[in-house]
Amino acid sequence: MSVEYFIAKRIHFQQGKKNISRPAVRIATIAIALGMAVMILAVSIVLGFKQEIRNKIIGFGGHIQITNYDNNDTYEMQPVRVGDAFLADLSKVPGVSHIQFFATKPGMIKTKSDFQGVVIKGVGPDFDWNFFKANMVDGDILHYNKDSLTNKVIVSKTLADMLGLKTEDNFLAYFIQAQTVRARKFQIAGIYSTNFVDYDKLFVLTDIRHIQYLNGWDEKEYGGIEILTNDFNKLEETAFEVDKLATKELVHNVQAYFTQTIKQLNPQVFGWLNLLDMNVWVILGLMLAVAGFNMISSLLILILERTNMIGILKSVGFTNWSIRKIFLYHSFFLIGKGMLWGNVVGLLLAAVQYYTHVIPLDPESYYVSYVPLQFNWYWILLLNAGTFVASVLMMIGPSYLITKISPAKIIRYE
Repeated sequence: MSVEYFIAKRIHFQQGKKNISRPAVRIATIAIALGMAVMILAVSIVLGFKQEIRNKIIGFGGHIQITNYDNNDTYEMQPVRVGDAFLADLSKVPGVSHIQFFATKPGMIKTKSDFQGVVIKGVGPDFDWNFFKANMVDGDILHYNKDSLTNKVIVSKTLADMLGLKTEDNFLAYFIQAQTVRARKFQIAGIYSTNFVDYDKLFVLTDIRHIQYLNGWDEKEYGGIEILTNDFNKLEETAFEVDKLATKELVHNVQAYFTQTIKQLNPQVFGWLNLLDMNVWVILGLMLAVAGFNMISSLLILILERTNMIGILKSVGFTNWSIRKIFLYHSFFLIGKGMLWGNVVGLLLAAVQYYTHVIPLDPESYYVSYVPLQFNWYWILLLNAGTFVASVLMMIGPSYLITKISPAKIIRYE
């Protein structure tokens, strides 16, 4: 054990109740603890919120979509014909976890008392229902029957409440096709609620064969392909490989495909989510500034309180750097103690919200009914390391005051 560390340990753990620095040290420790707790909560909440919104959008549209190049950015789609060889190549792309067909068609639901414009989304037996299963509030998902066409649909709770519908109710949907209006009768098999109002009031899911029949497509023609990936962080890399395959098909004059990621399909939403990162950086900066200001104040008070000790240590041969190390070690103890309590409080509050959802949100404004959190231990460890390093660096400057203390003057006026 070095002499500097030993002295710092004695100063920290054997402070008297009458020491002037004691209140300042406590305030600094509390400031670090509160700052650490707030930073952990801020990072966890933003990560959780971004993940929740992202998962909702992906649940409605997949990570990557391949559609006809001639589509005009509407839900009235041009068909694509997909070969088995192309599907086999897609499934081999690194990162691709699932491939499913879909088709959409705009229409209007009419009941006895009301009507509402919607988008009918047709899905097949390959559709991944995990997202909608997790968000079903009544009834059941669609069950595909290859031998017969079902008229079952699932609608959102938002849409059902608007039109006064419930499970097992029937309604008519009207579609414009080739300058004529065509009608289809559907029955509600289930009701879902994702709290993502923009999509909830828009999408109705049914058998993809309805869209094929309405558009005059054969059974090998679809509106497009939805691709799910294993890692959202590698979405661009996976999309690049998928697009290369689509371009290869165009070169062979098979089909003109258009590849888009979910980010490209929803730029406003993902732009809004990216703005949340700026909020986090502002919070982190403010918390570090507050904690740093209190730490600097406590260190200066401690140095002024220990001027006699500093003068004596200099008179017996201690260098300025050795004495500065004593106070820096003391700062390490304060920072470590504050960070420990900050982690305990922050993680405890985060765990309570994660498991109980005690803090609610207005889903119409925030798209979620409670404050979501995500425990990303990599970011939490990085946050701790960054806070510790930044706090220690802020202590080096104030410790320079020690070099200005003259042992001769201190001993003379002792």
